[in-house]
Amino acid sequence: MRLKLLCLPVLLLLMALPAAATEELLQFESAEQQQLYRQLTAELRCPKCQNQNIADSNAVVAVDMRNKTLELVRQGQSHDQVIDYMKQRYGDFVHYQPPVQFSTIWLWLLPLLAVLALGFTVFRRSNSSQTVIEDDVPSDQNGLDAQLQAMIDEATTANRHQPKE
Repeated sequence: MRLKLLCLPVLLLLMALPAAATEELLQFESAEQQQLYRQLTAELRCPKCQNQNIADSNAVVAVDMRNKTLELVRQGQSHDQVIDYMKQRYGDFVHYQPPVQFSTIWLWLLPLLAVLALGFTVFRRSNSSQTVIEDDVPSDQNGLDAQLQAMIDEATTANRHQPKE
């Protein structure tokens, strides 16, 4: 029984060793380099995963990008230099903040145009419904009185002409 109780923790420890062996330890010359590396890996997008940054992705291309970022940071390159290198290699998509260019301007303007079109449609419909309501209702009190008197006269005339039983 004691042997079984001792084997369980040892077995759990042996199972955890491969996980600890795969953890990557990165060495930096300064805390600024480490901070820059973390910022860049959080800011660069994985081309394969598309919605993950390279720090969170385990795709092969993300691992390559992390290694290249580490190499460039260790060489002393600045934030903008590393971003420019990655954009040249993988395109503008790799950065979460794409630049405004003539070819991508529709991405920025399309939501604005959709909101304007919706507002214009709502405005036109509300004006047309108000116009219809105003046309159905006579504008002056005399017109209402005249219509009411005509209806009363018509009803009394119809009652006079009906045969009595």
